[in-house]
Amino acid sequence: MLTIGQIATYAGVTVRAVRHYHQIGLLPEPERDASGYRKYGAPAVVSLIKIRTLADAGVPLAQVARMLEADEAAFAEAVERIDIHLRDEIDRLETSRKQVARLAAGDSLVLAPEVVAYLDRLREIGTSERMMAGERDGWILIAARWPEKVLEWIPDKLAQLEDPRVVRLYQVLSQLMETDGTDDPLALEAVDLMVELAEQAEAVGELDFAGEMGRDDTSFALLDDLADSSDKRAEWLRDRMRERGWDGWNRMQRL
Repeated sequence: MLTIGQIATYAGVTVRAVRHYHQIGLLPEPERDASGYRKYGAPAVVSLIKIRTLADAGVPLAQVARMLEADEAAFAEAVERIDIHLRDEIDRLETSRKQVARLAAGDSLVLAPEVVAYLDRLREIGTSERMMAGERDGWILIAARWPEKVLEWIPDKLAQLEDPRVVRLYQVLSQLMETDGTDDPLALEAVDLMVELAEQAEAVGELDFAGEMGRDDTSFALLDDLADSSDKRAEWLRDRMRERGWDGWNRMQRL
């Protein structure tokens, strides 16, 4: 006859686990003997080993009692159900592992590979990491709102980077974000470049946002707010753009 500590050691569990099994009715609690101790016999040891084995295999404790009492056919059916559940759980965990692994990749967490490739190209032309953070967040908003359009836009965005003025704009804004104040010559250069590019886009019809996209004021307001929050001088730049007859960051419009 074994004490609670001895049966726990024999079955490879903790005393706390044995008491928990008593509490939930999984393992009958023996009466105290004349000395005031609870003693466990062989049947209790066998039951405890079965409980531990099933629990270690991933069987929920709520199902263990039914399985211990089931006949061979019912036991096999229960095992099959648990196996299916475990396979589903493994698939879920594998998906979670992939998502966690993508966390280390940064840009690729929620963005398509084509967008990530575009962001990598921005880094290659000298875009600062601070500005890259704003670009990445902007694409996250875009991909969430227009998921079917994103991959259509990437080739045009990559083509724009063949224009030295666009490259220079990214470089200027990157440098500007590392400085303070609005008297930096880079600030006025950025305005000049944005106006020049906006006028060119207007001339070839690239500023025409047709259909539902053009009417989606909320999404464009979010994108503009993201740009405004990226640097305290963004509003100053927008004021200078307005003086030149233009407004907006992502949906440039002539005033």
